[in-house]
Amino acid sequence: MDFRKQLYHNYVSCFKNNQPPTSYFESYYTWCDFKYFPFIKQMDRESKILELGCGPGHLLAYLTKKGFKNVKGIDVSEEQVNLALKEGRQAEVAEVINYLKEETESIDLIMAIDFFEHFTKNELIELIPLVYRSLKRKGLLLLQTVNGDGLFSKHEMYGDLTYLTILNPSSLRQLLMYSGFGDIQFLETGPVSKNIQNRLRLMLWRLIKSVANIMRIIETGNSLNIWTVNMICCCRKPG
Repeated sequence: MDFRKQLYHNYVSCFKNNQPPTSYFESYYTWCDFKYFPFIKQMDRESKILELGCGPGHLLAYLTKKGFKNVKGIDVSEEQVNLALKEGRQAEVAEVINYLKEETESIDLIMAIDFFEHFTKNELIELIPLVYRSLKRKGLLLLQTVNGDGLFSKHEMYGDLTYLTILNPSSLRQLLMYSGFGDIQFLETGPVSKNIQNRLRLMLWRLIKSVANIMRIIETGNSLNIWTVNMICCCRKPG
C-alpha cells in the first residue's frame, strides 16, 4: 500500500488538526488579493474552476467571496473534504489522476495550491498532461508549491511526510513546457504591503534577497528572482 494513503486517512486528526481563528481568514483573503487574484480577476464569474487538493476549503471560500459561482474542489483526504462540506463548499473525495481522466477541455481554471509536492516525479509526468488536457483552450493553471531555491525550503519540505518532490522555477518550467503549457509566470509568496507591519517585513525581505543575490553572484555569476519558501506559478493552455 502507498504509505500516503495511510497518512491521508487521518490527515486532519493526526496532523492538520488546528482550526484557524476567524482573524486568520481576513489576513489570508487579503494575501490572496495580492498573490492570486491578479491572475484571475478578468475571468468571467461563471467560469468553471477546479481546485486540486482543496483541503478544508479555505480557497474555495475565497473564490466564492470574489463572486465565482462554479467552484469545486477535490481531495483524497475524506477528513478534509468533510470539513469543506461542513462549511458549505462544493467538494468531493477523489483521486486526482482518475478524476482528471474523465475531464476533457471542460475547465477554465485549475488551481493546485501546495499540491504537486505530494507526488513523485513519475506521477507528475502523468499528472501534468492530464491537467493540461482537462483545461479549455486558453485555460489557466495557477499553482503554488515548495521552492527548491528558497532560503528556508527545507523546513517546509520536511514538515510533511507526504511531500515527495521539490521543484524550483527552472525544473517546474521544464515540466510545464513538456506538458504543453505556455505563458509561464512566476511570483514569490511572502509578505505583502497590506499594513505598516507587513510593509516593514516586505522591505526587510527585499534586503535579505539582495544579500542572498550578492552571495550567489559571487559564487555563480548570476542571481535568482524567487527566494521564498514557496513559489506561485501561473501558466496557460494555448488557444
